[in-house]
Amino acid sequence: MRVRSIGVAAAAALAVVVARDLVQKKHALLRTFPLIGHARYLLETIGPELRQYIVTSNDEERPFTRDQRSWIYASAKSENNYFGFGTDNDVEHMQGHAYLKQRTFAEALSEAQGPHDPQAPLPCAKVLGGPRGRAKAFRPASVVNISAMSFGSLSGAAITALNKGAEQAGAMHNTGEGGLSPYHRNGGDLILQIGTAYFGCRNEDGSFNLDKLKAVVASAPVKALEIKLSQGAKPGLGGMLPGAKVTQEIADIRGIPVGQDCASPSRHTAFGDVDSMLDFVELLAAETGLPVGIKSAVGEMGFWRELAKLMARGDRGVDFITVDGGEGGTGAAPLTFADSVSLPFRMGFSRVYGTFAELGLTDDVVFIGSGKLGLPENAAVAFALGADMINVAREAMLSIGCIQSQKCHTDKCPTGVATQNQWLARGVDPASKSTRTATYLRTLRKELTKLSSAVGVAHPSLITATDIEILNGDYDARTLAAAYGYKDGWGELGPHLAEEITALLAAKPAAVREPVV
Repeated sequence: MRVRSIGVAAAAALAVVVARDLVQKKHALLRTFPLIGHARYLLETIGPELRQYIVTSNDEERPFTRDQRSWIYASAKSENNYFGFGTDNDVEHMQGHAYLKQRTFAEALSEAQGPHDPQAPLPCAKVLGGPRGRAKAFRPASVVNISAMSFGSLSGAAITALNKGAEQAGAMHNTGEGGLSPYHRNGGDLILQIGTAYFGCRNEDGSFNLDKLKAVVASAPVKALEIKLSQGAKPGLGGMLPGAKVTQEIADIRGIPVGQDCASPSRHTAFGDVDSMLDFVELLAAETGLPVGIKSAVGEMGFWRELAKLMARGDRGVDFITVDGGEGGTGAAPLTFADSVSLPFRMGFSRVYGTFAELGLTDDVVFIGSGKLGLPENAAVAFALGADMINVAREAMLSIGCIQSQKCHTDKCPTGVATQNQWLARGVDPASKSTRTATYLRTLRKELTKLSSAVGVAHPSLITATDIEILNGDYDARTLAAAYGYKDGWGELGPHLAEEITALLAAKPAAVREPVV
C-alpha cells in the first residue's frame, strides 16, 4: 500500500512537470518534448564534468589537460608525479611544442651545484629595487611565487591556505586588486597590488589615497607594490566581482555596496600617461621605500616603447614588470576578451623584453611572467625568454583542491576555492591545503632545478633562448631566439648577475635563503 502511494505521488509529480512543460513558452524543446527534454539540460549542465572524466584524452582538455592536472595534484600531495611507458604526445608533429636541449658535459655546473635541498628556496638572480636604490630593496628568495588572486574572487579559506603555503615555501603572495584582507595576514610575505579601483587605499569617490596605502603597508609584511594596468584574461577591462560574491565582509574591505556587481574602472585615475605613471611610481617608492612595479597584458607596443625610452634617462623607472599572457585565468570575464584580446605570453613577453633589451635596460628590471607558467616546461621557456621569476595562480588553486569545474563566476565552486558560499568554502581546510601549496611550490622549483641541470646550468635564469627549440612543422624546429627574433645575448643575464647567482647557489644554504641584500 505504501509503495503504491509513493508511486501515485511520483506519477502525479511527473504529470505536473509534463503539464508545465506543455504550457510554458520559454523553452521550445520542453514544449515539444515534455519531461524527456529535461535530460538535455541536465547533460548540458554536467557536460564539463563528463568531458573531464570520460570523454577527453590526457592531453586534449583546456585550460589544463588531465596530465597537467595530475602532475600538479601529485606534486602537491608529495605523491609519485612520474609517468610511465613514455610520452603520449605526438612529439613529431605537435606544432609549437618546446624542447629543451640537454648538454652532455657541463663543467661549470659541478662547481655550483651541490646536493639539492628540496626545502631550500630558489632565489631570484636579481635584487628587486636594487638598481634604483630603493630603501627596502631585497632579493626574492623564490623564483616561483603566488600570483594575484583577490579575496572575494577566492574564499577566505583559500586565501589563508595560499598565504600559509607561501610562508612555508619561502615564497611571496600577491594580494590581487581586492585589497589586503585578514586572510592575507597569515605569515606569508606580500606583494600588494594596486588596481584601478584602489581597494584598501581609496577615498569615498574611488580616487587614490596615499595615507591609507601607507597605513596598509605598515600593517602587514608587504615587500613590494604592483600597479595593475591590465591582466591577460580581460585586458582593457577592470576587474569584475559578481554581486553574488560581494558579502558584507568584502564590502567592508573594499568600500562597496553589498550584493552588487563590483566592476573596477578600466583605467587608472591617479595617472593618465606613461610620464605621469612614472611620477606615481616614484611617489610610492619614496613614501614607502618599497620596490614598485607594474602588471600588464600586452597589446599595442607604443606604451612599452615610451616606457623604455623614458626609463633610459635613468631618473625614473619601475623596478619590476609582470607580463601576463592572454591565456591567463580569471574569476569572471567576457568570453571574447578571454579568447581574443591581448597576446599570448610567449609572444607578448618577448616583445616587451626586446623593447627593453634594445636600450640595454634588462639587467635593471626584474621581469616576472604569468599565464599558465606553473608547469615546468612552460616555466623553462619563460626563463629562457628572459623572465627572472614566475607567478602561479590557477596551478596554486589546483594544489588546494580546484577541479577546473569552470564555475568561478557563479559563486558555486564545488570545492570551495572560488566562492563566498560558506557551506562550500568550509570544504577547504587551510591547515592541510597550505601544506599542499608549499609542497607544490617546492616541487616546481625542484623540477626547474632539474631542467636547468639537464641544460648544463645551475639556475633557470641561466637557460638561454638557444637552449630551447620550438617545433615548426613536421621534422623541423627553430630555437626560441629565432622564433621570437632575439638578438645575441637577449634573454641572458649580464655577466656580473650570472656570476653572482652562480656563486650564491654554491654558497651555504643559509646564504641562499637570505632574502635581503
